Amino acid sequence: MTSPDKIWTAGLIVIGDEILSGRTQDKNIAQVASWLQVQGIRLAEVRVVPDVEARIVEAVNALRAAYDYLFTTGGIGPTHDDITVDAVAAALGVPVVIHPDARALLERYYATRGGLNEGRLRMARVPEGSELIPNRMSGAPGIRRGNLFLMAGVPHITAGMLDALTGQLEGGAPLLSETLGGWIPESEVADILRQTEAAYDTCQIGSYPFFREGRVGANFVIRSTSADDLAACSATLAEGLAAQGYETTPGGI
Repeated sequence: MTSPDKIWTAGLIVIGDEILSGRTQDKNIAQVASWLQVQGIRLAEVRVVPDVEARIVEAVNALRAAYDYLFTTGGIGPTHDDITVDAVAAALGVPVVIHPDARALLERYYATRGGLNEGRLRMARVPEGSELIPNRMSGAPGIRRGNLFLMAGVPHITAGMLDALTGQLEGGAPLLSETLGGWIPESEVADILRQTEAAYDTCQIGSYPFFREGRVGANFVIRSTSADDLAACSATLAEGLAAQGYETTPGGI
């Protein structure tokens, strides 16, 4: 379902001491961002927070008020430090309950894996009023409550949950992009970038400098929901840079 005139936005909270300590390299930000783009939703803000309930509550309340959707990754497993469900329930002002369908899923999954113990049953806990997000990879489902989505921290399990949500969220037109690259010091073309962007209300231009082979350069990424405006803006930028003596390479360098 799409509403092309509205820009739909999302926030993401990455939860876990292991991310902040560097023991685990986060891969979910990129895959959530990429998935949201396809749904026509912009990932507008990411926060990385520790396994501290008050910090999670603070982030949940801030981001759910600011954006159309809020996603969290991490902290929904079977151990004592998996406190995302408790924190989200506290933020929403609702109790934590055992979801009967989640319990049934876990009982089936663990029937041949030693049964459902206290730790495993923790993965059936949800903020009251929640629905489940299917998880084909393991027994524990993700959790959806309105426009708030609680997902696993393990990237391949997160990917499966995102797959289950594909097409389920209302969003706008997907964001398209084109890249122009060149051996161009961005400080010398700042005016061209600003003037070109100003000429196209539906386009944004990002400048991403690099240093390679002893030389400075930059890739300029033009983004728009309109294919026609994107092409026109890209052509105008290429012409403006060429007029200043800068050659560009489509697709970037």
